[in-house]
Amino acid sequence: MEHITFLLRAVEVSKQAVLDGNHPFGSLLVDGEGTVVMEQGNIEVTEADCTGHAETTLMRRASKQFDRDFLATCTLYTTAEPCVMCAGAMYWGNVLRLVYGITEKQLLALTGDDPRNPTLSVDCRTVFNSGMKPIEVIGPVPEVAEAVLEPHRNYWTLQS
Repeated sequence: MEHITFLLRAVEVSKQAVLDGNHPFGSLLVDGEGTVVMEQGNIEVTEADCTGHAETTLMRRASKQFDRDFLATCTLYTTAEPCVMCAGAMYWGNVLRLVYGITEKQLLALTGDDPRNPTLSVDCRTVFNSGMKPIEVIGPVPEVAEAVLEPHRNYWTLQS
């Protein structure tokens, strides 16, 4: 139940990202006590800066604010399975647990060949399994799939 609560909060963050003019992705950093210590939606992704994904931006901020030992006790909750870049940011930032709502393949089925969402067909488990430390991955979480997909359906349809 705890995972669902945090993932639904990440959905709210993704909806705010859309209101701010960005893609509908949201993530949270939750400490070992179950306290949300940081929230992040996508920020403007442009040709000049392609790194504004929610998870990468969250990890950039978290790495400046918290030490690696603290980050190792945290869980990153995110609406959609992290891309290769975001999984790498999480790995290098030392967050050792991930919970996500929908898979990259579920998202791709919705966005298709939209040039604003080019994907690499590499799941996050493959990225983490290529590293030298274990990252626990929980997801997808089917109970939140419809809530996660709803802002995406509206966004990609309206923005096309």
